[in-house]
Amino acid sequence: MKVAAVDYGQRRIGIAISDDLGMFAHPAGAVEAGGLEKQAALVAARLKELGAGRVLVGLPKNMDGTEGPSAKDARAFAEKLRVACGGEVRLVDERLSTVEASRRMREGGVSAKKQREKGRIDAGAAVVILQGHLDVASPPGEA
Repeated sequence: MKVAAVDYGQRRIGIAISDDLGMFAHPAGAVEAGGLEKQAALVAARLKELGAGRVLVGLPKNMDGTEGPSAKDARAFAEKLRVACGGEVRLVDERLSTVEASRRMREGGVSAKKQREKGRIDAGAAVVILQGHLDVASPPGEA
């Protein structure tokens, strides 16, 4: 079963999808922000296209583990997405996912300007969230 991850943000929502075996995360683009209902519908449609069976939504926690306003927004989005998808949507800790995605892209030769184009960094953060989950999930094929 394919697993998807969503990095919810005020401007864009990054999406990543696993391979069929649930071993590797791949970027799957980004959706422009614009109202929870619309965002949830757009993301749900994209996840359906991708064949996602399970969805993870990044929950941005503070470094001390507490939740701030961004976490509240992510929770609200996850609930709307759960309704739009009609399936399993789980919240997962996403601390420093964007920082890690940016670091990986820089190491790959992608400039900061290019990272911001077309939601690359947002999809990259979703990849970091998803790959972290896949790395600690059950054996291949059972993610």
